Amino acid sequence: MTPSHNACRSGQGAGWRRWLAAGALALMAVAGSAAAQAPAPGPSTGPATASGSADANNPATHPAQPLADIASQNIFDVPPRDIAAEARSQQERTVTQPGNNAPVWREVNSDQRHYSSLPDKEAGVLIQRAGQQWRLFRNGVITVWGGWLLLVVPLAILGFYLWRGTIPLREPRTGRMIERFTPLERIIHWTMAISFVVLAVSGIVMLLGKHFLLPLMGHMLFGWLSYILKNLHNVVGPIFTLSVIVAFVVFVRDNLPSRDDVRWVTRLGGLTSGKHVPSGRFNAGEKMWFWVGVFIFGIVLSASGWVLDMIVPGMDYYRATMQIANVIHGISAVLMIAMACGHIYMGTVGMEGAYRAMRDGWVDEAWAKEHHELWYDDIQSGKIPAQRSPGPASPDAASGRAARQTPGEA
Repeated sequence: MTPSHNACRSGQGAGWRRWLAAGALALMAVAGSAAAQAPAPGPSTGPATASGSADANNPATHPAQPLADIASQNIFDVPPRDIAAEARSQQERTVTQPGNNAPVWREVNSDQRHYSSLPDKEAGVLIQRAGQQWRLFRNGVITVWGGWLLLVVPLAILGFYLWRGTIPLREPRTGRMIERFTPLERIIHWTMAISFVVLAVSGIVMLLGKHFLLPLMGHMLFGWLSYILKNLHNVVGPIFTLSVIVAFVVFVRDNLPSRDDVRWVTRLGGLTSGKHVPSGRFNAGEKMWFWVGVFIFGIVLSASGWVLDMIVPGMDYYRATMQIANVIHGISAVLMIAMACGHIYMGTVGMEGAYRAMRDGWVDEAWAKEHHELWYDDIQSGKIPAQRSPGPASPDAASGRAARQTPGEA
């Protein structure tokens, strides 16, 4: 092939390359112009209509906007930042501290709500930093201090029992019985008491079980136990709430404060001195349990428990809401259990005849006069009947077995 032929072919190749370069530049120009005229992206509120599509392509409605301005728009509605400075800092850090992605993790852990297409209200928050604070408070303050309180209170009651023993009746029984609690009152009390014990045991296992049961039972058995108790806790909770409401309506009249309660409190009910302190149907200690333990803690526990069960209608269950409800529920539960230990002690082994009063509903006249003298005086004067429920009198009153019981019998 001659040199002239080579020159000709070389010229033809250069021509094709020039045409290709020119075509590429033209395509880039067209693409840039279309991007400049395109509207900024945004969330769609519904199907597009013909008029909406025409407006979107109308340059008069949406004037051309440079690509640099579109890229600089803050679509996440966050405070403006110096992106270039952060990028330079990150680039420098990759040289001096390889693998350190602190700015990236600060952005992830910023607790800032970003945009998300998911329907959940909190889907835009990747990491909620308050969750860590809640976990530390629950596993620290509530678990540690609450656990010690639930351990110290029973030990203190046990020590008091070893020192004082069961408080016996000072006078022999007469055999004449007085109805202290009607069948309805006993049903309400035992419903509330049994449901509370179930909730207390299951709650303690869920709160503290991993510290004293998990090492003994192992992960699988403890997991099944926690799962069963958690569901039992959720089922029994509404029963406890209903019993608290009914108990308040039934017992509130006899638990109203009076001037006699001040003297009972100043003398601690005669527990330490052994001296008799007159009181009405319920003494100041029982009234304190009714108002603080049953009413306040019962309502707070029920309300926070219903929030945790997510059964309150019309409520937004944010993570922060659930964390606050969990803290309130845990603190109230620990305090109510601690108070209930004293109430259970006095109603069982602490005082002779107290458990039998709630079990059978009847007490001897000697017991009524010794522990609730003002209530006994009202019965003797006729203000209050000795039997308030319809039906036969106490079997013990008819047979006289109460008079033959030994002083140590409950």
